[in-house]
Amino acid sequence: MRGLAVVTAVAIAAAGGGPTPPQPALAQEQATRGLPIIRDTEIEQLLRDYAQPILRAAGLAQQNVRVIVLNDRSFNAFVMDGRHIFINAGALFEAKTPNEVIGVFAHETGHLAGGHLLRLREKLAEAQTQSIIAMLLGVGAMVAAGRSGNADVGAGPIIAPQMGIQRSLLAYVRTQEDQADHAGVKFLTLTHQSARGMLDLFTRLSNEMLFNSARIDPYMQSHPLPPDRVAALEVLAKSSPYFDVKDPPALQLRHDLMRAKLSGFLESPGTVMRRYPPSDHSLPARYARAISTYRFGDLRQAVAQIDGLIEAEPNNAFFHELKGQALLEGGHGVEAIAPLRRAVALTPRPALIQIMLAQALIAGNNAKDAEEAVGLLRTAIQREPDTPDAYAQLAMAYGRKGDVANADLAAAQAAFNRGDMMTAKQLAARAKTRLAVGSPAWVQADDIVNVKMPTAKRN
Repeated sequence: MRGLAVVTAVAIAAAGGGPTPPQPALAQEQATRGLPIIRDTEIEQLLRDYAQPILRAAGLAQQNVRVIVLNDRSFNAFVMDGRHIFINAGALFEAKTPNEVIGVFAHETGHLAGGHLLRLREKLAEAQTQSIIAMLLGVGAMVAAGRSGNADVGAGPIIAPQMGIQRSLLAYVRTQEDQADHAGVKFLTLTHQSARGMLDLFTRLSNEMLFNSARIDPYMQSHPLPPDRVAALEVLAKSSPYFDVKDPPALQLRHDLMRAKLSGFLESPGTVMRRYPPSDHSLPARYARAISTYRFGDLRQAVAQIDGLIEAEPNNAFFHELKGQALLEGGHGVEAIAPLRRAVALTPRPALIQIMLAQALIAGNNAKDAEEAVGLLRTAIQREPDTPDAYAQLAMAYGRKGDVANADLAAAQAAFNRGDMMTAKQLAARAKTRLAVGSPAWVQADDIVNVKMPTAKRN
């Protein structure tokens, strides 16, 4: 999807061949490798609008924290470093209002602002040291017991301290979760937003988990037990003067459109029709059905449905984007150009859509359109510098122009960002032979050639 693009941020061998459906990939950052990531301009802009006020209130606006959506239907959100907040598509499906997602972001921002990741690493290192000492002491006790003829001691001297260390560590994590809840409510209050969504969402999750909690050891959990957490959060949330503040209708509509888009792209046609039956004439329902029709049905019927959406909201960039995507992937690249141009013009951060527009231009197979595609891709790469698909399209655009040297360099950069170092080095070396020595392009190629390959581990 490019509209919605699901990519796996992991090193993959380069594949040859001609133009392929748009598949923009996220920067190959260590924190995101191996994760099934959803890329979509509409969803990313909405979640950015949700998160930015919270990040500013937490003093993190300058840290370039990005929200990453994972293609996972379970409810989860988490932080792995100081630069990303991860949220599962399942959490977006579960959240019925913008305020509920904002509440999740407020909680995760509480972890970032509290420095919990660094402190947890330190605690883990401390626990590991304690665990090793406990194990050594336990082994010593077992040896001593063996020498004294007490064969019944068994593994008790090892297991008991290990369990104590584990309980201590989990208690520490539960404390962090409680602190993140408190900080989250604080950030919501500072931004004049309600904590009701945070409370409502955790209450629903609590009710789902309540049956199992009776058989749970409370000391072996990383999060506070649901009833306790909800009770504490309710007191906090209701103490805010903004508890009754509601989401603006326009924001709620964007939220509903996001959930409809996820349904249309990620769910089967039958599921989409059950969730959004034909009797539902709302804009989100029509959006979901149009996406599902384009993916699984008739292109002409899908375009007619999308045209109906555009008629309802002529300035909705993402309706135009969807039309362009449907046409492009349906083999009508030239027809896709006009709606994609309109989408780019209406979008403040259009990098991913620019990549798709460039692909439509390249499909026209003429030098003038290829020149425009090069400009679009260069602009997109400034904002998405680690996107392999952008470089792959750039290679094809240069190829259409007959610029073999820059085509090789762009193909090398695409391979590099996919993690295919051998192909990247080969293409970069070939590009160097065709580029002016010392030129910026030659230096870029030389940098790739001179990147050190990871050494294989020896047994």
